[in-house]
Amino acid sequence: MSNSRIIKPTESELEILQILWTKGLATVREVHEELSKTKDAGYTTTLKLMQIMHEKGLVKRDDSMRTHVYQAAVNKEKTQKHLLSKMIDNLFGGSPTQLVIQALGDDNHKATPEEIEKIQALLDDLKKQ
Repeated sequence: MSNSRIIKPTESELEILQILWTKGLATVREVHEELSKTKDAGYTTTLKLMQIMHEKGLVKRDDSMRTHVYQAAVNKEKTQKHLLSKMIDNLFGGSPTQLVIQALGDDNHKATPEEIEKIQALLDDLKKQ
């Protein structure tokens, strides 16, 4: 996948990418088993999604053996940065501050003391620049 290509995975494709980023390599069955832990998804749906992702260049497929093995073709960090940038622009009017305030004020996703320390260290570094 070339760097100039726009990364536009759907929500379901992102769930599959998360699994592949964690596992590295996986068959459709392995991905399907992971997805089944959190959602009701049929095997054929998972297979079709992964075939579409292959066509879009989101995953690579090794079909040299009977069971195809997939891996992510897009970088996790680049994908996160791209999607975060779109979210900041589309949901927060281009304001990273609004994103951070919303994220840290969310009762459903409280930051741990360790995460707060990391955030503070980042803020300290940004102030120095």
